[in-house]
Amino acid sequence: MTILAGLLADIQQLPGPRFHGQVVACSGLSMEVTGVERRLSVGDGCMAITRDGRTVPCEVVGFRQGRAVLLPFSSLDGIGLGSRVEAGRASGLVRPGDGWLGRVVDAFGRPIDGKGHLNQGDANRPLRAMPPPAFDRRRMGARLETGIRVVDAFTPLCRGQRLGIFAGSGVGKSTLLAMLARSSAADVNVIGLIGERGREVQEFIQDDLGPEGLARSVVIVATGDQPALARRQAAYLTMAVAEHFRDGGRDVLCMMDSITRFAMAQREIGLSAGEPPTTKGYPPSTFAELPRLLERAGPGREGTGDITGIFTVLVDGGDHDEPVADAVRGILDGHIVMDRKIAERGRYPAIDVLKSVSRALPGCHSPQENETVAGARALLSRYEAMEEMIRLGAYRAGSDEEVDRAIKANPALQAFLKQGKAETTAATRSFAVLDAIQADLSAPAPPPPEPAGKPGVPARRRG
Repeated sequence: MTILAGLLADIQQLPGPRFHGQVVACSGLSMEVTGVERRLSVGDGCMAITRDGRTVPCEVVGFRQGRAVLLPFSSLDGIGLGSRVEAGRASGLVRPGDGWLGRVVDAFGRPIDGKGHLNQGDANRPLRAMPPPAFDRRRMGARLETGIRVVDAFTPLCRGQRLGIFAGSGVGKSTLLAMLARSSAADVNVIGLIGERGREVQEFIQDDLGPEGLARSVVIVATGDQPALARRQAAYLTMAVAEHFRDGGRDVLCMMDSITRFAMAQREIGLSAGEPPTTKGYPPSTFAELPRLLERAGPGREGTGDITGIFTVLVDGGDHDEPVADAVRGILDGHIVMDRKIAERGRYPAIDVLKSVSRALPGCHSPQENETVAGARALLSRYEAMEEMIRLGAYRAGSDEEVDRAIKANPALQAFLKQGKAETTAATRSFAVLDAIQADLSAPAPPPPEPAGKPGVPARRRG
């Protein structure tokens, strides 16, 4: 039966009847084709033939004045007026399977890690699938332990939750993702590196993720130098692979770095198709595609697994209210804010606890754990409010009991929030440490030392 299913999947990927058209205009990143426009629809695949006989895969993104508008998956070099275009190519289907675990693939699902043939699954999956209907989904499940103290305590993840990591460049987003991939309790990691720098891919896989993390992961890569269509398709492929493992009953941790670069790719595609620019140059299709992509993560139907989603958002210039960040924050179930000032002080992960929120709370924690976290947040908040005065020496000890408690607890809390990328802490241990820090504040102060002299005898006054 498995062999027959594989053969059927192969047949579905065979191209249908081919029709030929020709390029009549090239402008910027797009080309216009005539002769096949009535046989094409948006999303169809085509193949353009260059002057020297090379083939350039393309996708239909729209129609303009009776012509099909195509965008290429690679460079337009060699394409000119009259170049031949073949329509009727199969597209939009992938065959992920267990053979993909431990592998690195490109936006087309082709291996790029030099490990040879990639074993395909038994059935095709569409790249652009619809999320499960709202009433068919289960509620979010139990807490998914990550081994990261600050996350498990202050911004916990539940199975099927979608969380955003908001930060500027170079603050440690990729390292935090690698820590999650190595130490989380999920069955499978699906990691999409969308628009990443080319040199950072090997560093992330070898140094941050490591062999142990890669063994239960699938990594999809589309670097920043690749065309917008490839970057967008890598995001779709990431979700399709996660859906495959979810439907097989596994708990999936799906991580995408970054959703901002997906939005930028969609902006290029929309503008090339003739859409009008709106907020900060983003066309309307960008804000329509974001929920379609992000809603594919989340709890599955009864009898399937869950997709717990972690999506990084590149905050441009520290503006957390810029259009993409604002739209994504409204779709997801919580957000982690990483602060450059915290990173500059050498505390990693550089998470600003007071600005980070998990909408899984309070249900994700027990009542006792919620009380512990509330007490620790209050201490951090009190210290932050008075931090400037404390640093300047303007605050005098004893003026405010709550501030005194915050000052006393701050070194231990900062040590708790700091964690090495190879370090893992169980959630129960994390809460035990927070309880101990707050219990130490409730202990009675030790008696003042006796003045110098014999015990029980007052010291002589010096005169």
